Amino acid sequence: MSPELIADLAYRLTGRDRKILELVWEHRVLTTDQLTAIFFPSLVRARQRLRQLRELFALVRFQPWTSVGTSPQHWILGPAGAHVLAAQRGISLRNLGYRQDNAMAISLSPKLGHQVGVNDFFAHLHAYAGRRGDGTALAEWWSERRCASLWGDLAHPDAFGRWTEPQEIGPSATIDFFLEHDTGSEPLSRVAAKLTGYAALAESTGIATPVLFWLPSAAREANLHEVLGTPDVPVATAVHTPRAAVDGPAGPVWLPAGTTGPRCRLVALADAWGPHDRQHGTGPGAA
Repeated sequence: MSPELIADLAYRLTGRDRKILELVWEHRVLTTDQLTAIFFPSLVRARQRLRQLRELFALVRFQPWTSVGTSPQHWILGPAGAHVLAAQRGISLRNLGYRQDNAMAISLSPKLGHQVGVNDFFAHLHAYAGRRGDGTALAEWWSERRCASLWGDLAHPDAFGRWTEPQEIGPSATIDFFLEHDTGSEPLSRVAAKLTGYAALAESTGIATPVLFWLPSAAREANLHEVLGTPDVPVATAVHTPRAAVDGPAGPVWLPAGTTGPRCRLVALADAWGPHDRQHGTGPGAA
């Protein structure tokens, strides 16, 4: 990768481009649809700019095989983009931790579908916040790698998020949460056992951050509630298929464990538990 090519890319990159590179690197892989939801006003505009970033070696794309239909284009950080990110941070490419073969490994990983599912959850939140345009925001979105570096000795969330929505009366409401994106591949006993680590993390930090299970079917959700009972940490569940809810994961789809309803909006989960366990935007991310 020549210095001239890298310098040319740095000159051509917009502020939005740089955010795209940061997000793709942080979360390993993002699809065209996800990048459109987060950054672009239309799919056409997204495709045009992503193609240009590919031609500049800022991004690399691949398209997984699927037995039904056509899968979307998937995007990872390209070599020139990695050089720019490293330069922005004032570190070497080695210290950034980038190698193209390692970055590309996600394309063959059995965890690809899971990672795309996690990122889809947050892309829907971004899109909803953009439609609202009233200060609603996904204020934080931390990757599994970042979470592991902070809390991996106790808990292993798929992601950490902070969601904020204005309220009709008073200040905006904020909730911090851990996401567990469930694909149905693990026994429910193993899924429930993950809460032991979250309970240990809550005891260690003094902050009981809600754990959100995003599940593939209503039947699996009902069975998980039977296994969970009333857990030691705040837990809520929702079903990510079919995509009937207009507001997606921001909407009234969440069912706190230990209850039979009604379902809550994501931000309403901030008040779904008692004062001792309640989150007011002061989860472990803030700590």
